[in-house]
Amino acid sequence: MAPHYITIENVEGSGKNRVKQDLKFRTGNIVWKIRFTAPLNPSTVNNKNLYVTSSGQVPLQTNIRYDSISNSIEIEPMAPYSKNESYLLHVTTKVKSIQGQTLPNEITIQFKVNS
Repeated sequence: MAPHYITIENVEGSGKNRVKQDLKFRTGNIVWKIRFTAPLNPSTVNNKNLYVTSSGQVPLQTNIRYDSISNSIEIEPMAPYSKNESYLLHVTTKVKSIQGQTLPNEITIQFKVNS
């Protein structure tokens, strides 16, 4: 079986210059890790404010975890991503810091798992 890698196809939003891929994953069970510069309001870290869809906008079931020590969110799919299909990771402006600050606009990352 050939290894599988993720390719970031497109990024939209004000944080596009901060999106980087520093690892090549060898599995379809890719866990996205998003770091924030400020502590977040945990009640805003949920599947409505951060979510993954297929390219056809069908939502995927994900498990979302917030680490208050590192101010990071992990988004893990409940089932592996399909190979050679594009997906969209959405981070909406409804994710808020403890002080109520939001992102200036939604960030959308289009990615694909290659075979």
